[in-house]
Amino acid sequence: MPIIERVEVIDFKYDVKDMGSSFTNAHNHVGYVEGSTLSLSKYAIIVECDDGSRGEYVALWGGTRPALAQTLMLASDLPGRDADQREAFYTEWNRRLCHMDHMGQGPVDIVLWDLAGKQAGKSISRMIGQYRNKLPTYASTYHGDEGMLHSKKAFTDFALQCYEMGYRAFKHHGWFDGDARKEASLILALGETVGDKMKLMYDAASDLKTFADALYVGRACDDANFFWYEDPYRDNSLSAFSHKKLRSMIKTPLLITEHVRALEAKCDFIMAGGTDFVRVDPEYDMGITGALKTAHMAEAFGLDVEIHAPGPAHRQLMASIRNTNFYEMAEVGPKLSNILPPCYACGYKDELDSIDENGCVSVPDGPGLGVTYDWDWLNYHATNRFVFGKK
Repeated sequence: MPIIERVEVIDFKYDVKDMGSSFTNAHNHVGYVEGSTLSLSKYAIIVECDDGSRGEYVALWGGTRPALAQTLMLASDLPGRDADQREAFYTEWNRRLCHMDHMGQGPVDIVLWDLAGKQAGKSISRMIGQYRNKLPTYASTYHGDEGMLHSKKAFTDFALQCYEMGYRAFKHHGWFDGDARKEASLILALGETVGDKMKLMYDAASDLKTFADALYVGRACDDANFFWYEDPYRDNSLSAFSHKKLRSMIKTPLLITEHVRALEAKCDFIMAGGTDFVRVDPEYDMGITGALKTAHMAEAFGLDVEIHAPGPAHRQLMASIRNTNFYEMAEVGPKLSNILPPCYACGYKDELDSIDENGCVSVPDGPGLGVTYDWDWLNYHATNRFVFGKK
Protein backbone atom coordinates (compact mmCIF):
# COMPACT_ATOMS: atom_id res chain seq x y z
CA MET A 1 0.00 0.00 0.00
CA PRO A 2 1.85 3.16 -1.15
CA ILE A 3 1.51 6.01 1.35
CA ILE A 4 1.94 9.57 0.13
CA GLU A 5 4.74 11.32 2.00
CA ARG A 6 5.16 14.58 0.11
CA VAL A 7 3.32 16.76 -2.39
CA GLU A 8 4.90 19.72 -4.13
CA VAL A 9 3.08 22.22 -6.34
CA ILE A 10 5.34 24.39 -8.49
CA ASP A 11 3.90 27.58 -9.91
CA PHE A 12 5.72 28.75 -13.03
CA LYS A 13 5.60 31.47 -15.67
CA TYR A 14 6.70 31.52 -19.31
CA ASP A 15 6.42 33.84 -22.30
CA VAL A 16 4.73 33.31 -25.66
CA LYS A 17 5.90 35.54 -28.51
CA ASP A 18 3.50 37.24 -30.93
CA MET A 19 0.63 36.58 -28.53
CA GLY A 20 -1.70 39.01 -26.78
CA SER A 21 -4.77 38.80 -24.54
CA SER A 22 -8.00 40.71 -24.16
CA PHE A 23 -7.50 41.16 -20.42
CA THR A 24 -5.24 40.15 -17.51
CA ASN A 25 -5.20 36.41 -16.78
CA ALA A 26 -7.28 35.71 -19.89
CA HIS A 27 -8.02 32.01 -20.31
CA ASN A 28 -9.07 31.66 -23.93
CA HIS A 29 -9.37 35.25 -25.14
CA VAL A 30 -5.85 35.22 -26.54
CA GLY A 31 -4.60 35.51 -30.09
CA TYR A 32 -1.99 36.62 -32.56
CA VAL A 33 -0.49 40.06 -31.93
CA GLU A 34 2.68 40.55 -33.97
CA GLY A 35 5.63 41.75 -31.88
CA SER A 36 3.82 41.29 -28.57
CA THR A 37 4.82 38.94 -25.75
CA LEU A 38 2.29 37.33 -23.43
CA SER A 39 3.33 35.98 -20.02
CA LEU A 40 1.39 32.92 -18.91
CA SER A 41 1.26 31.09 -15.58
CA LYS A 42 0.68 27.35 -15.08
CA TYR A 43 1.59 24.87 -12.36
CA ALA A 44 3.08 21.42 -11.90
CA ILE A 45 2.36 18.78 -9.25
CA ILE A 46 4.71 16.15 -7.82
CA VAL A 47 3.50 13.36 -5.52
CA GLU A 48 6.07 11.16 -3.73
CA CYS A 49 5.34 7.96 -1.78
CA ASP A 50 7.11 6.03 0.96
CA ASP A 51 8.15 3.32 -1.54
CA GLY A 52 10.10 5.88 -3.60
CA SER A 53 7.54 6.11 -6.38
CA ARG A 54 6.70 9.50 -7.85
CA GLY A 55 3.82 10.92 -9.91
CA GLU A 56 4.09 14.10 -11.98
CA TYR A 57 1.71 16.32 -13.90
CA VAL A 58 1.83 19.77 -15.49
CA ALA A 59 -1.62 21.38 -15.69
CA LEU A 60 -2.33 22.80 -19.16
CA TRP A 61 -5.55 24.55 -20.26
CA GLY A 62 -6.95 23.92 -16.80
CA GLY A 63 -3.91 25.32 -14.98
CA THR A 64 -5.49 28.70 -14.24
CA ARG A 65 -5.11 30.94 -11.21
CA PRO A 66 -8.50 29.95 -9.69
CA ALA A 67 -7.73 26.26 -10.29
CA LEU A 68 -4.38 26.59 -8.50
CA ALA A 69 -6.13 27.73 -5.32
CA GLN A 70 -8.36 24.65 -5.35
CA THR A 71 -5.47 22.32 -6.18
CA LEU A 72 -3.59 23.61 -3.14
CA MET A 73 -6.61 22.86 -0.95
CA LEU A 74 -6.72 19.26 -2.16
CA ALA A 75 -2.96 18.68 -2.25
CA SER A 76 -2.82 19.45 1.47
CA ASP A 77 -5.15 16.43 2.05
CA LEU A 78 -2.78 13.90 0.52
CA PRO A 79 0.22 13.32 2.85
CA GLY A 80 -0.28 10.22 4.96
CA ARG A 81 -3.00 8.84 2.65
CA ASP A 82 -3.11 5.69 0.53
CA ALA A 83 -2.24 6.80 -3.02
CA ASP A 84 -4.50 4.14 -4.58
CA GLN A 85 -7.72 5.56 -3.16
CA ARG A 86 -8.59 7.69 -6.19
CA GLU A 87 -12.28 6.78 -5.99
CA ALA A 88 -12.42 7.75 -2.32
CA PHE A 89 -10.63 11.03 -3.11
CA TYR A 90 -13.09 11.73 -5.94
CA THR A 91 -16.05 11.36 -3.57
CA GLU A 92 -14.40 13.36 -0.79
CA TRP A 93 -13.30 16.20 -3.06
CA ASN A 94 -16.60 16.29 -4.89
CA ARG A 95 -18.18 17.23 -1.56
CA ARG A 96 -15.37 19.51 -0.43
CA LEU A 97 -15.52 21.65 -3.59
CA CYS A 98 -19.30 21.74 -3.85
CA HIS A 99 -19.31 25.54 -3.43
CA MET A 100 -16.70 25.92 -6.19
CA ASP A 101 -16.28 24.87 -9.82
CA HIS A 102 -14.03 21.80 -9.19
CA MET A 103 -11.45 23.07 -11.70
CA GLY A 104 -8.55 22.39 -9.32
CA GLN A 105 -9.54 18.76 -8.77
CA GLY A 106 -8.60 17.39 -12.20
CA PRO A 107 -4.82 17.94 -12.03
CA VAL A 108 -4.58 16.28 -8.61
CA ASP A 109 -6.48 13.21 -9.80
CA ILE A 110 -4.34 13.03 -12.95
CA VAL A 111 -1.07 13.05 -10.99
CA LEU A 112 -2.36 10.15 -8.90
CA TRP A 113 -3.10 8.21 -12.09
CA ASP A 114 0.43 8.95 -13.32
CA LEU A 115 1.77 7.65 -10.00
CA ALA A 116 -0.31 4.47 -10.23
CA GLY A 117 0.80 3.82 -13.80
CA LYS A 118 4.45 4.18 -12.86
CA GLN A 119 3.99 1.84 -9.91
CA ALA A 120 2.34 -0.72 -12.20
CA GLY A 121 4.78 -0.21 -15.07
CA LYS A 122 1.93 0.48 -17.51
CA SER A 123 0.49 3.47 -19.32
CA ILE A 124 -2.75 4.83 -17.87
CA SER A 125 -4.74 3.69 -20.90
CA ARG A 126 -3.42 0.15 -20.56
CA MET A 127 -4.31 0.16 -16.86
CA ILE A 128 -7.87 1.23 -17.68
CA GLY A 129 -8.16 -1.03 -20.72
CA GLN A 130 -6.90 0.38 -24.01
CA TYR A 131 -9.29 0.66 -26.96
CA ARG A 132 -6.82 2.22 -29.46
CA ASN A 133 -3.32 3.68 -29.68
CA LYS A 134 -3.80 6.00 -32.67
CA LEU A 135 -6.14 8.98 -32.31
CA PRO A 136 -7.78 10.71 -35.31
CA THR A 137 -7.07 14.40 -34.84
CA TYR A 138 -8.64 17.69 -35.86
CA ALA A 139 -6.92 21.04 -36.23
CA SER A 140 -8.55 23.49 -33.80
CA THR A 141 -7.71 27.10 -34.67
CA TYR A 142 -6.97 30.19 -32.70
CA HIS A 143 -9.72 32.80 -32.75
CA GLY A 144 -10.02 35.28 -35.56
CA ASP A 145 -7.69 38.26 -35.15
CA GLU A 146 -6.23 41.22 -37.02
CA GLY A 147 -3.03 39.73 -38.41
CA MET A 148 -3.11 35.93 -38.78
CA LEU A 149 -6.66 34.56 -39.11
CA HIS A 150 -8.01 37.97 -40.10
CA SER A 151 -10.28 37.12 -43.03
CA LYS A 152 -12.31 34.37 -44.66
CA LYS A 153 -9.43 33.72 -47.05
CA ALA A 154 -6.95 33.39 -44.19
CA PHE A 155 -9.16 30.72 -42.60
CA THR A 156 -9.84 28.84 -45.83
CA ASP A 157 -6.15 28.93 -46.80
CA PHE A 158 -5.26 27.52 -43.39
CA ALA A 159 -7.89 24.79 -43.72
CA LEU A 160 -6.35 23.80 -47.06
CA GLN A 161 -2.89 23.80 -45.44
CA CYS A 162 -4.17 21.47 -42.71
CA TYR A 163 -5.70 19.17 -45.30
CA GLU A 164 -2.42 18.98 -47.20
CA MET A 165 -0.66 18.10 -43.94
CA GLY A 166 -2.96 15.13 -43.41
CA TYR A 167 -5.78 16.49 -41.24
CA ARG A 168 -9.22 15.26 -42.21
CA ALA A 169 -11.13 17.36 -39.70
CA PHE A 170 -10.96 21.10 -38.99
CA LYS A 171 -12.56 23.24 -36.29
CA HIS A 172 -12.42 27.01 -36.29
CA HIS A 173 -13.02 29.56 -33.56
CA GLY A 174 -14.46 32.75 -34.97
CA TRP A 175 -13.96 36.35 -33.91
CA PHE A 176 -14.49 37.51 -30.34
CA ASP A 177 -17.00 40.22 -31.38
CA GLY A 178 -19.64 37.58 -32.17
CA ASP A 179 -20.88 39.12 -35.43
CA ALA A 180 -23.40 36.53 -36.64
CA ARG A 181 -23.30 37.53 -40.32
CA LYS A 182 -19.51 37.49 -40.38
CA GLU A 183 -19.44 34.08 -38.72
CA ALA A 184 -22.07 32.62 -41.06
CA SER A 185 -20.19 33.91 -44.09
CA LEU A 186 -16.98 32.22 -42.92
CA ILE A 187 -18.81 28.94 -42.25
CA LEU A 188 -20.20 28.90 -45.80
CA ALA A 189 -16.76 29.74 -47.24
CA LEU A 190 -15.14 26.85 -45.36
CA GLY A 191 -17.87 24.50 -46.52
CA GLU A 192 -17.33 25.53 -50.14
CA THR A 193 -13.53 25.22 -49.87
CA VAL A 194 -12.96 21.98 -47.93
CA GLY A 195 -16.38 20.63 -47.05
CA ASP A 196 -16.02 17.75 -49.49
CA LYS A 197 -12.61 16.81 -48.00
CA MET A 198 -12.82 17.38 -44.27
CA LYS A 199 -15.27 17.11 -41.40
CA LEU A 200 -15.90 20.69 -40.29
CA MET A 201 -16.78 21.97 -36.83
CA TYR A 202 -17.50 25.46 -35.50
CA ASP A 203 -16.85 26.57 -31.91
CA ALA A 204 -18.56 29.87 -31.27
CA ALA A 205 -16.99 29.87 -27.78
CA SER A 206 -20.18 31.51 -26.43
CA ASP A 207 -19.39 34.72 -28.38
CA LEU A 208 -22.62 35.04 -30.39
CA LYS A 209 -24.82 37.57 -28.63
CA THR A 210 -28.37 36.20 -28.76
CA PHE A 211 -30.43 33.09 -29.42
CA ALA A 212 -31.41 34.65 -32.76
CA ASP A 213 -27.71 34.94 -33.67
CA ALA A 214 -27.16 31.31 -32.67
CA LEU A 215 -30.06 30.21 -34.87
CA TYR A 216 -28.85 32.26 -37.84
CA VAL A 217 -25.34 30.82 -37.62
CA GLY A 218 -26.70 27.33 -36.96
CA ARG A 219 -28.57 27.42 -40.24
CA ALA A 220 -25.32 28.35 -41.99
CA CYS A 221 -23.77 25.24 -40.35
CA ASP A 222 -26.67 23.24 -41.80
CA ASP A 223 -26.05 24.61 -45.29
CA ALA A 224 -22.33 23.80 -45.03
CA ASN A 225 -23.00 20.31 -43.59
CA PHE A 226 -20.93 20.87 -40.42
CA PHE A 227 -20.15 17.90 -38.18
CA TRP A 228 -20.93 19.84 -35.01
CA TYR A 229 -21.79 23.31 -33.67
CA GLU A 230 -20.23 24.06 -30.27
CA ASP A 231 -21.14 26.45 -27.43
CA PRO A 232 -23.17 28.83 -29.58
CA TYR A 233 -23.99 31.96 -27.60
CA ARG A 234 -23.63 34.03 -24.47
CA ASP A 235 -25.70 31.97 -22.10
CA ASN A 236 -22.32 30.15 -21.80
CA SER A 237 -24.06 26.92 -22.85
CA LEU A 238 -25.67 26.43 -19.45
CA SER A 239 -29.36 26.33 -20.44
CA ALA A 240 -30.53 22.89 -21.51
CA PHE A 241 -33.92 24.38 -22.44
CA SER A 242 -32.52 26.90 -24.92
CA HIS A 243 -30.25 24.35 -26.57
CA LYS A 244 -33.06 21.81 -26.86
CA LYS A 245 -35.04 24.52 -28.63
CA LEU A 246 -32.08 25.34 -30.89
CA ARG A 247 -31.65 21.63 -31.68
CA SER A 248 -35.29 21.49 -32.82
CA MET A 249 -34.70 24.34 -35.30
CA ILE A 250 -31.45 23.21 -36.96
CA LYS A 251 -30.04 19.90 -38.16
CA THR A 252 -26.34 20.32 -37.22
CA PRO A 253 -25.54 18.36 -34.03
CA LEU A 254 -24.72 20.45 -30.96
CA LEU A 255 -21.65 19.85 -28.78
CA ILE A 256 -22.32 21.27 -25.29
CA THR A 257 -21.30 20.74 -21.62
CA GLU A 258 -17.72 22.08 -21.67
CA HIS A 259 -18.96 24.63 -19.13
CA VAL A 260 -21.29 22.27 -17.26
CA ARG A 261 -19.43 20.91 -14.25
CA ALA A 262 -19.88 17.51 -12.62
CA LEU A 263 -21.21 14.15 -13.73
CA GLU A 264 -24.69 14.70 -12.36
CA ALA A 265 -25.16 18.06 -14.09
CA LYS A 266 -23.97 16.66 -17.41
CA CYS A 267 -26.41 13.76 -17.03
CA ASP A 268 -29.25 16.19 -16.33
CA PHE A 269 -28.26 18.23 -19.42
CA ILE A 270 -28.42 15.10 -21.59
CA MET A 271 -31.77 13.99 -20.16
CA ALA A 272 -33.19 17.48 -20.75
CA GLY A 273 -32.29 17.15 -24.44
CA GLY A 274 -29.74 19.96 -24.50
CA THR A 275 -26.98 18.35 -26.56
CA ASP A 276 -26.07 15.72 -29.16
CA PHE A 277 -22.37 15.27 -28.32
CA VAL A 278 -21.04 15.58 -24.75
CA ARG A 279 -17.90 17.58 -23.89
CA VAL A 280 -15.45 16.21 -21.35
CA ASP A 281 -11.94 17.17 -20.21
CA PRO A 282 -9.83 15.37 -17.58
CA GLU A 283 -8.58 18.72 -16.24
CA TYR A 284 -12.02 20.38 -16.17
CA ASP A 285 -14.10 17.39 -15.14
CA MET A 286 -12.54 16.15 -11.90
CA GLY A 287 -9.70 14.21 -13.42
CA ILE A 288 -9.41 11.01 -15.40
CA THR A 289 -11.65 9.46 -12.75
CA GLY A 290 -14.42 11.99 -13.37
CA ALA A 291 -13.98 12.05 -17.15
CA LEU A 292 -14.29 8.26 -17.36
CA LYS A 293 -17.52 8.41 -15.36
CA THR A 294 -18.89 10.97 -17.81
CA ALA A 295 -17.80 8.97 -20.86
CA HIS A 296 -19.42 5.78 -19.59
CA MET A 297 -22.59 7.64 -18.58
CA ALA A 298 -22.84 9.12 -22.10
CA GLU A 299 -22.18 5.68 -23.60
CA ALA A 300 -25.18 4.32 -21.69
CA PHE A 301 -27.30 7.01 -23.39
CA GLY A 302 -25.85 6.02 -26.78
CA LEU A 303 -23.99 9.34 -27.11
CA ASP A 304 -20.41 10.20 -28.02
CA VAL A 305 -18.15 12.29 -25.82
CA GLU A 306 -15.60 14.62 -27.38
CA ILE A 307 -12.49 15.37 -25.34
CA HIS A 308 -11.64 19.03 -24.96
CA ALA A 309 -8.08 20.25 -25.58
CA PRO A 310 -4.82 18.30 -25.99
CA GLY A 311 -2.31 16.86 -23.57
CA PRO A 312 -0.85 13.53 -22.41
CA ALA A 313 -3.73 12.91 -19.97
CA HIS A 314 -6.20 13.63 -22.76
CA ARG A 315 -4.48 11.11 -25.05
CA GLN A 316 -4.51 8.42 -22.36
CA LEU A 317 -8.19 9.11 -21.71
CA MET A 318 -9.21 9.01 -25.38
CA ALA A 319 -7.27 5.79 -25.89
CA SER A 320 -9.47 4.20 -23.20
CA ILE A 321 -12.84 5.27 -24.67
CA ARG A 322 -14.79 3.77 -27.56
CA ASN A 323 -17.51 6.44 -27.92
CA THR A 324 -15.39 9.36 -29.10
CA ASN A 325 -14.29 10.58 -32.52
CA PHE A 326 -11.44 13.10 -32.55
CA TYR A 327 -8.46 14.40 -30.58
CA GLU A 328 -8.35 18.20 -30.45
CA MET A 329 -5.06 19.77 -31.57
CA ALA A 330 -5.68 23.13 -29.95
CA GLU A 331 -4.94 25.80 -30.59
CA VAL A 332 -3.12 26.08 -33.90
CA GLY A 333 -2.58 28.70 -36.58
CA PRO A 334 -0.32 29.45 -39.55
CA LYS A 335 1.93 31.82 -37.56
CA LEU A 336 1.69 30.67 -33.93
CA SER A 337 2.85 27.65 -31.98
CA ASN A 338 0.60 26.15 -29.35
CA ILE A 339 0.11 28.32 -26.28
CA LEU A 340 0.95 25.39 -23.96
CA PRO A 341 4.27 25.28 -22.08
CA PRO A 342 7.20 23.48 -23.77
CA CYS A 343 7.76 21.38 -20.67
CA TYR A 344 8.67 17.94 -22.06
CA ALA A 345 12.12 16.32 -22.31
CA CYS A 346 10.95 13.31 -24.36
CA GLY A 347 9.91 14.90 -27.65
CA TYR A 348 6.20 14.92 -26.78
CA LYS A 349 4.34 17.90 -28.25
CA ASP A 350 0.91 19.09 -29.34
CA GLU A 351 1.71 21.25 -32.34
CA LEU A 352 0.30 21.58 -35.83
CA ASP A 353 2.89 19.16 -37.23
CA SER A 354 2.40 16.50 -34.53
CA ILE A 355 0.14 14.27 -36.65
CA ASP A 356 1.27 11.35 -38.77
CA GLU A 357 0.52 10.82 -42.47
CA ASN A 358 -2.94 9.50 -41.58
CA GLY A 359 -3.91 12.55 -39.54
CA CYS A 360 -3.49 10.79 -36.19
CA VAL A 361 -1.43 11.26 -33.04
CA SER A 362 0.05 8.40 -31.04
CA VAL A 363 -0.67 7.54 -27.42
CA PRO A 364 2.47 7.57 -25.23
CA ASP A 365 3.10 3.99 -24.14
CA GLY A 366 5.49 4.53 -21.23
CA PRO A 367 4.39 4.13 -17.60
CA GLY A 368 1.72 6.52 -16.33
CA LEU A 369 1.18 9.44 -18.65
CA GLY A 370 4.05 8.12 -20.75
CA VAL A 371 5.93 11.42 -20.89
CA THR A 372 9.11 12.79 -19.33
CA TYR A 373 8.97 16.34 -18.04
CA ASP A 374 11.83 18.80 -18.43
CA TRP A 375 12.39 19.65 -14.77
CA ASP A 376 15.34 21.88 -15.58
CA TRP A 377 13.00 24.06 -17.66
CA LEU A 378 10.20 23.94 -15.08
CA ASN A 379 12.47 24.78 -12.15
CA TYR A 380 14.09 27.61 -14.10
CA HIS A 381 10.65 29.15 -14.75
CA ALA A 382 9.31 28.54 -11.22
CA THR A 383 7.87 31.54 -9.38
CA ASN A 384 6.59 29.82 -6.23
CA ARG A 385 6.58 26.43 -4.50
CA PHE A 386 4.08 24.87 -2.10
CA VAL A 387 5.13 21.78 -0.14
CA PHE A 388 2.83 19.54 1.91
CA GLY A 389 4.07 16.70 4.10
CA LYS A 390 7.72 15.68 4.38
CA LYS A 391 10.06 18.64 3.82
